[in-house]
Amino acid sequence: MSESATDTKTLCLFDVDGTLTAARQRVTPKMYEFLQRLRGRVRVGVVGGSDLDKIREQLGEDVVQKVDYVFAENGLVAYKNGQLLAVQSIQAHMGEELLQDFINFCLNYMAKIKLPRKRGTFIEFRNGMLNVCPVGRSCSQEERIEFYELDKKEQIRDKFVSVLREEFKGKGLAFSIGGQISFDVFPEGWDKRYCLGLLDSDGYSTIHFFGDKTNPGGNDYEIYADPRTIGHEVSSPEDTQRICEQLFFS
Repeated sequence: MSESATDTKTLCLFDVDGTLTAARQRVTPKMYEFLQRLRGRVRVGVVGGSDLDKIREQLGEDVVQKVDYVFAENGLVAYKNGQLLAVQSIQAHMGEELLQDFINFCLNYMAKIKLPRKRGTFIEFRNGMLNVCPVGRSCSQEERIEFYELDKKEQIRDKFVSVLREEFKGKGLAFSIGGQISFDVFPEGWDKRYCLGLLDSDGYSTIHFFGDKTNPGGNDYEIYADPRTIGHEVSSPEDTQRICEQLFFS
């Protein structure tokens, strides 16, 4: 479809894990082709809690050229039309003392959790957030699923976040559980809604958001419920494509 036929006032924003791909898996050729076809109808962006390297692993090294916007780390690292738009820094915002107090508390708490398996990288430091992972981000896919099933029964991450909310009350920190093995920690207001502020000057009349963790506490909830978006809860990449087909191709 020609550029003139594209609705440049409508943007579709997609979460990554569970929405465009299976958790931490690569995008399928079918979904990749669909996103390119969708760009013929509307503007397309992705917003994920992961850093840019992980988004590239899942959506392709050329993802910043293949969609109109890439918002990594909820938009703290932002690309528009293939060009870097903005970068934010969590250490500059929080300060080293609070940052170290938080990291030390998390490491001490995780040292007391007994799991079937533990691996490496329990705290991943990103530009705009900390990612805390009780099982360790270097776990295998099988170990990831094992932890996820245990977490559903024992609420390991929910309990951890509850303790952190109490311990760091009044420190301006927010917590968001997403994916299968970890949760994100960031300054209040730096959830996925952060990317919407970067879009204010682009004049969109409609912004559709698609995500799978849309219940309170999930990392899609705030942007899904924001009045600036039309939120769509999805259950899988196939569900995402089905809803988009109904909206833009029926």
